[in-house]
Amino acid sequence: MPPEQLDREGDLNTSPSRRAWLERLPADSRAMLDAAAQVFLRQSMSTPCLDAVVAAEGCWLVTAGGRRILDFHGNSAHQVGHRNPAVLAAVAAQLERLPFIPRRYAGEVAVQAARALIDKTTSRDFKVLFTPSGSAAVGLALKLARKATGRHKVVSMWESFHGAGLDAISVGGEHVFSRDMGPLLPGCFKTVPYNAYRGPAAGGEQAAATFCLDQMDYLIEREGEIGAVLLEPIRATDTHVPPREYFQRLRGICDRYGILLVMDEIPTALGRSGAFYVHQNFGVEPDILVLGKGLGGGVIPQAAVLARSRLDCAADVSLGHYTHEKPAAGGAAICAVIRYMDDHRLLENARLQSGFARACAGDLLQRHACLGDVRIAGLLLTFELVQDRRTRSRADALAERVLYRCLERGLSFKTAGGNCLTWHPPLIVTREELAFAFQVLDEALGEG
Repeated sequence: MPPEQLDREGDLNTSPSRRAWLERLPADSRAMLDAAAQVFLRQSMSTPCLDAVVAAEGCWLVTAGGRRILDFHGNSAHQVGHRNPAVLAAVAAQLERLPFIPRRYAGEVAVQAARALIDKTTSRDFKVLFTPSGSAAVGLALKLARKATGRHKVVSMWESFHGAGLDAISVGGEHVFSRDMGPLLPGCFKTVPYNAYRGPAAGGEQAAATFCLDQMDYLIEREGEIGAVLLEPIRATDTHVPPREYFQRLRGICDRYGILLVMDEIPTALGRSGAFYVHQNFGVEPDILVLGKGLGGGVIPQAAVLARSRLDCAADVSLGHYTHEKPAAGGAAICAVIRYMDDHRLLENARLQSGFARACAGDLLQRHACLGDVRIAGLLLTFELVQDRRTRSRADALAERVLYRCLERGLSFKTAGGNCLTWHPPLIVTREELAFAFQVLDEALGEG
């Protein structure tokens, strides 16, 4: 994103809406925000904070002032809800029994967690390495791709996000993370991301898919020696969903050039798309799959890399060597999350509530001309606001106003790209909670 737009992207802005919001906060919340400002380094998209949270449960947050807020943001880590009792119990029991496993030892809970993730893949032909963060997992995946192919070059997408580490921002496509950082990793090439609504690829699903993959194919052929293609199968920030044919051709391109297909599903896996893994919606499997966020059940920071068994070729190098790479508490959380999803049929609920959301969104499209596009995949939802549907001119200022109007009414979500409102509800969300969210959005949009 260009520097001049940074003031309206994420949390580092000084807009009238933000100033008014902060001025209306109760004394307890303001005191906590002041205390946080004194001890934390400032950074874009994380400071200043919106409010102070003192409790959370299910889909809801409770602020220092006693307000309940429906959390459709949750840093994409709350698939099974905040303070999920099954996850808390599993982690507590593991901490009592064996809180830490040194990496040179095997531990049953870590093996069970890895097996649980493998068993959810289509082929079950994967092996696992655990890392403490999604950004670290992306770096590990890049290292494995280099080792397996002997090539250091990688193709990724403009506008993508893969983490905040130096290696992750080298392959990421958001300017707010790479500006002023100086030289990044060599051999990182960007191509046009799928976007059927605006930009150079706009023009409908098939036209956009063809345009994007033609660009990628051209880049790979001319550059040569590409070892990996890295992408988010569904972009988390604004829910762009390529058609099945896009992934079929992408898989073919990678196979033709001997390139590894790496998919970053850190914020979108574990059922958010309506399938356990996002790529399962499209009938392909990646060579390397990167997971994180919701793996720890909103309790433990946890990420993982799943690689096809044939890529188990790096025994002579240290790919990760992380202190917590045989996670005890994290492994317990992973197992508990997957059991809870299965026992409570959360994939079924995600698909059911997605259908209800589509119906509600269709009604909003009829009622509000400022809604240019609505994109939904499972419980990944984005509403793109425009000044004019014909020109598709962005309505960034309106998106900012709508965000704070919704916060006032008790609904939290992410804004992306300046004019997109993105919801990531937990998979436990009910129809009543979704209906409340749509009512709040309807009212906020109606105020213009």
